[in-house]
Amino acid sequence: MISNNAALFLHPGGYDTSGPHLLGRLSAGESFLRGFVRHAEVDRFHFWNAGGRGQPELDALVQRIEAPSRPINWIAQTNRRGLAEAGVLNLPGPGLNTEAFHRRPLGPRLYGVCGITHTTATARIMQAIAETLIAPVEDFDALICTSEAVRHSIETQLDGMRAYLAEEFGPKRRPEPMRVTIPLGVNVDDFATSSEHRKAWRERLDIPEDAVVALFVGRFDVRGKMNPALMALALERAAKASSKPIYWVNSGWAGSLEVEENYHTQSRLLCPSVHYRNVDGRPPDVRFSIWSVADFFISFSDNIQETFGLTPVEAMAAGLPCVVTDWDGYKDTVRHKVDGFRVPTIAPGPGNGADLAYWFDNQWINYDNYIGATAQFTAIDYVAAEEFILALVENEDLRLHMGAQAQARARSVFDWAAIVPQYQALWAEQNARRLSKQAEAPIRFNPYRPDPYTLFQSYPTHHLSRQFKVQVSPGLTWEEARDLLNSPMAIYSMFNRPTLEECQQVHTWLGERPGATVEQVVEIFPAHRRPHVERGLLWLARYGVIRLTPQG
Repeated sequence: MISNNAALFLHPGGYDTSGPHLLGRLSAGESFLRGFVRHAEVDRFHFWNAGGRGQPELDALVQRIEAPSRPINWIAQTNRRGLAEAGVLNLPGPGLNTEAFHRRPLGPRLYGVCGITHTTATARIMQAIAETLIAPVEDFDALICTSEAVRHSIETQLDGMRAYLAEEFGPKRRPEPMRVTIPLGVNVDDFATSSEHRKAWRERLDIPEDAVVALFVGRFDVRGKMNPALMALALERAAKASSKPIYWVNSGWAGSLEVEENYHTQSRLLCPSVHYRNVDGRPPDVRFSIWSVADFFISFSDNIQETFGLTPVEAMAAGLPCVVTDWDGYKDTVRHKVDGFRVPTIAPGPGNGADLAYWFDNQWINYDNYIGATAQFTAIDYVAAEEFILALVENEDLRLHMGAQAQARARSVFDWAAIVPQYQALWAEQNARRLSKQAEAPIRFNPYRPDPYTLFQSYPTHHLSRQFKVQVSPGLTWEEARDLLNSPMAIYSMFNRPTLEECQQVHTWLGERPGATVEQVVEIFPAHRRPHVERGLLWLARYGVIRLTPQG
């Protein structure tokens, strides 16, 4: 019988959420381990002590996450041959290239390797993905892509690497790993809401029982995660248009107290009509109970750092409808007008980020500024966002209906009970392919920085083109627009953007020409400034100064 089991690469750095820095990959790793222990149909668990940690520490970690009901086979750090008993090594990241080189001296047929994508925009991860074409990776190895959007970006990068290798070295000889789309999962029952938790949280946060509450859960990082300005501006528009008060609860964490205080201060300033509340989202009792406070979930991801986005699925598990951006993995999770709403996004088309890629490659900007600058040219449709938020605020029946749909989808599609069998089916296929290969004797012995808007071209709803219509937001004076563009939430990552003088020129010119196109706006500037101004229109739209509308 072909094994459908795998040895899990077990290191606290991939699963431990008890530390001060709660990252998405840690939450995903902890959730996976709990789901695997609960739902895997195996006779024993194989855990590889890859970091050489003390056994008591690892035993305590596993017991804290989920006490196993079947025996554990602990594989020592230096015993790579012991991985052959399971047949597949499951990694908590995408590093097939490194592991393939480690496996090579033992014979590549000894075991298969299965990796998974999380953030794919860092220099290290982009290099690791490109190197799967030159590392001793086999066709029985596999890379799990957590969304169709990230799978497309990986295929785009591999296309560029293949073209480089073919030009320099001729036809390719190495096999490639399988790429399989399997979403991240949740343990749905962990997010069950209760009237007791709802009452307790609303009393703690001074929120009336009948108030409508929007909830955001995540890391407070304007550059590295997402900019709350987009949510704040959309909620402010909805609050002004609604007869009901809107409360916004932000549950999360930041790298420092100063960063967190600034995050909340600037967010409040952008939505004065919204009742703003913030919560430290790190304690386990908060992570799983805070969902009870809310009536709907909001998350406007705008960043290439994201690949899947777990919090909307957690919200769905809690029975909350979602208002999210039509971006990256959110496209795979929230069904528009079924489980909630997806707000259209606009970003530059392929080929418009070579300067960003080059500066990042030269380390003239660091990673946070690279992804922050890239995100500064992501805009959303505020008219649609306001419409969707108002629909949920004004209609309790709609909230309840969409929330029930969301919870049913979370249980049937995203619960680990449904996803772990997909992992096991993949591992069985890897083992079947591996065992069909003839044994080989052991052997002893820059496309890494693509344009971000080419690599992540599948993330937005639209790509900006010169046929888009442009108009000034009604009633917005230049003084008001200038204050928006000068706000701390807007001025970071000031990378090759239009000057304020150019922005004023656009604002004034459009005020006299409603319905102009991007092409017409760009033509009023000197040739050497047109690329910056054209892309910069998305920066103006991002903060509501102008609106960009596709033709037709």
